[in-house]
Amino acid sequence: MYNRGVGRIFFSEGLRYWRPGGEPGETPGKVENKLSSYLDFLKDPRAYPHRAAEVTLLQTHISYVFLAGSYVYKIKKPVDFGFLDFTTLARRRYYCEEELRLNRRLCPDIYLDVVPIRQEDDRFELGGSGGRIVEYAVKMVRMPAEGMMDKVIEAGNLTRQSLEKIVEILVPFYQQAETGPEIVEAGSRDSVAGNIRDNFRQTEPFVGCPALSREDFDRLRAYTEGVLADDKLFRQRQEEGWIRDGHGDLHSGNICLGERVWIFDCIEFNRRLRYGDLAADLAFLAMDLDYRGQEQHSIWFVDTMSGRLNDPGLHGVLNFYKCYRAYVRGKIGLLTGQDREVDESTRAASLQRAGRYFKLAVLYAEQS
Repeated sequence: MYNRGVGRIFFSEGLRYWRPGGEPGETPGKVENKLSSYLDFLKDPRAYPHRAAEVTLLQTHISYVFLAGSYVYKIKKPVDFGFLDFTTLARRRYYCEEELRLNRRLCPDIYLDVVPIRQEDDRFELGGSGGRIVEYAVKMVRMPAEGMMDKVIEAGNLTRQSLEKIVEILVPFYQQAETGPEIVEAGSRDSVAGNIRDNFRQTEPFVGCPALSREDFDRLRAYTEGVLADDKLFRQRQEEGWIRDGHGDLHSGNICLGERVWIFDCIEFNRRLRYGDLAADLAFLAMDLDYRGQEQHSIWFVDTMSGRLNDPGLHGVLNFYKCYRAYVRGKIGLLTGQDREVDESTRAASLQRAGRYFKLAVLYAEQS
């Protein structure tokens, strides 16, 4: 067991942050100490029961990710963004277990366990049986960094063969994906409208920043409201059976390529963002390919999925969902850029990406 360090707590832009082990009502000093203590503990290679020559900490707006030797440990930040709420230990445990269950649909060999972090006095332990549980981590096999699809694209090495492997995995996944009345309802116009309008509400406080102009915000909201006015479009997709329990976060950052392909990190924290038209899932990866300058691969991917799923109507809703997905990525860039825990270079890069995503969303709106 191991302990050291001090930390901090903050409130920003109406978003509430409580640090691991801390709940609303605790004094800032108490929460700060818990935060830094066990994060520092997990940065030390001695914290792990397996060999870890070095440990690297990565952050998103909702997670701490520790790369430790052959394994990865992912901890949920105790944040409330409206579309997710990890502010209690019980919630974080539940969503860790959901992350394990849902991602085993596509990666049973990668998602291994939910591991407790325990504290006894001022000492911490990963796993074990002594002390009280102060946090939970999802334990995963570490995939090869050089195989991450976004890195493969950056290196100019994405091939049609790799896309074919992705298609071969996704077609049966969607064909077998769960459906039912609750899931089908998620594809209704009102449900889709709720998700999209939430995005606009959550980003409106940022309008006028360099990443999101008032003109683009108003243009995108008007475009999406225009599409949402056509209830028949959404009812047809429901009646044809295209509303499923999908992945929810299908982009190149969540795909690893190699002799085999892993598609990981689906959305576990909000069913509304995972249930929906499979076109919304496919549009995410197609949009991501467009964003990365892979337009021809994007076209091939959509055409191939449409053909193999026998879904000719996919093209009719594609730009709408591409616009939605680009806007979501822009929103995430804004949120990451506002997290005071990230360093200045990460903040600047996040806001720059957000601006590019919002401009891409405008392009899809103009092409529709």
